[in-house]
Amino acid sequence: MTEPARPARGRGPGRRPGPTETRETILAAARDLFAEKGYDGASLRAIARAAGVDPALVHHFFGNKEGVFIEAMRFPVDPSVLLPRILASPRDRLGEAMVRIFLEVWGDADRRAPLLAMLRSAMTNERAAALTREFVTSALFGRVGQATGVPLINAQAAAGQMIGLMILRYVLQVEPMASATEDEVIALVAPTLQRYLGE
Repeated sequence: MTEPARPARGRGPGRRPGPTETRETILAAARDLFAEKGYDGASLRAIARAAGVDPALVHHFFGNKEGVFIEAMRFPVDPSVLLPRILASPRDRLGEAMVRIFLEVWGDADRRAPLLAMLRSAMTNERAAALTREFVTSALFGRVGQATGVPLINAQAAAGQMIGLMILRYVLQVEPMASATEDEVIALVAPTLQRYLGE
């Protein structure tokens, strides 16, 4: 029988959290650990410890580490929301719109954590890399290409440009890119994306 959730550290006496709250606590802890250590560096025991629950409860909800990862990587950006905003821009300003929206998403610390986890994990784990590829090439840039008639390889080049930029700015925090203003980054990068996406 599965052991009920232990109270999270720092929780006072009283009623234990319900299944939904416990599940979300585990996912939040998993996102933090995947963001910090990547897929291979985050163990189920470490996730359980960070969430203040027994490891058996993590198995109960998610089955294995891959199950936790897939649930935790519920991407904080919805392509069906972002794409209309990008595509509403004039064709000759698609690059600018794309950079601006990426910076908006990555500039939000709450949405950035699962994206960092996704990138770091993709560097060391094939399953994570497959999830990242699917999201970046199919769910986002591939759909931009389909909607605009841009060849897939051009959309992928744009994706590579943006992923590299986000790694420099938010993962490695290379200066002066890390502290450049959004307008400075847009002015620098948008023309390159525009060349990929076509005039």
